[in-house]
Amino acid sequence: MKYVIGAVMGLVWGALVAWINSRINKKALEKNSTNAMLGANIGRSFIDFAALGSVFLLRNVLPGNFEATIVGTAASLGLLTVYFAFRLSRPEKDQGKGEK
Repeated sequence: MKYVIGAVMGLVWGALVAWINSRINKKALEKNSTNAMLGANIGRSFIDFAALGSVFLLRNVLPGNFEATIVGTAASLGLLTVYFAFRLSRPEKDQGKGEK
């Protein structure tokens, strides 16, 4: 049961951080400048390191299995970052709700 709790915690934590990174990326794309994208990429990297580092530093405090938590966080960060990047790359007409 500790593995399941750790994995779920990691998946949720990674999803939250990936969503925050997507908001940063969206704001940088709206500015449409090289400096904004460079700053966003550096900022997102630091946020990713901080997310994984926080799991590592809190390994003795968090309920669940540490290994499952860190793997869940990394997997969720990686997969959802790619998913959100594809969502941002869609043409504007496809981004609305109720698409057919």
